[in-house]
Amino acid sequence: MSGSLVLAVVGTGAAGVQAGDQHQTANAAFSISTEAVSQANELSDTTIEDTARLTADRNGAVARQAANDGKAQAAARAKAAAIAKARKEAADRAARAAQRQALVATAKTNPKGAAMSIMGDFGFGAGQWGCLEQLWTGESNWNYKAWNAGSGAGGIPQALPASKMSSAGADWQTNPVTQIKWGLGYIKNVYGSPCNAWSQWQSRSPHWY
Repeated sequence: MSGSLVLAVVGTGAAGVQAGDQHQTANAAFSISTEAVSQANELSDTTIEDTARLTADRNGAVARQAANDGKAQAAARAKAAAIAKARKEAADRAARAAQRQALVATAKTNPKGAAMSIMGDFGFGAGQWGCLEQLWTGESNWNYKAWNAGSGAGGIPQALPASKMSSAGADWQTNPVTQIKWGLGYIKNVYGSPCNAWSQWQSRSPHWY
């Protein structure tokens, strides 16, 4: 083999070696890049999952806080409503008590006025007033202290015995309103109305109802 041919072969071999080395280097570089991309993708997926989980946790916490706030507000409203209701009921009781005291005080001097204001509670209209007025005028002349020693009847309605009026209140002996309420209840249960009671009273001699 000539010297020039040997050099050519050697040169070719050298060139082939260099080309092979470059090809391997390129393959190595490609392999590393693929692995890096895969790792980057995994890291990205993990980051996305972590972000989604954190967002979900945060949203859940916000929702729970909102629900707790809503419950607290509802409880506060319910408490305020209960307090307002209790105050109103207390005010109503106080008003009724004051009205009752005023009615009792007035009833001792004006029992007819008290009776007129109470009649409606027993279902008696204004048309029944004339009969009631005459009935109890005939029985006691509207005197809450009236007492029949012979029969034991007493009070404005002349309950017989007078102690029957205790069913309307323990103060039946001194409170004209208690006597009137008992009398109206008695008339309603036995006669249905003051005019029926008055009619029966007139038909009997001696008068009674």
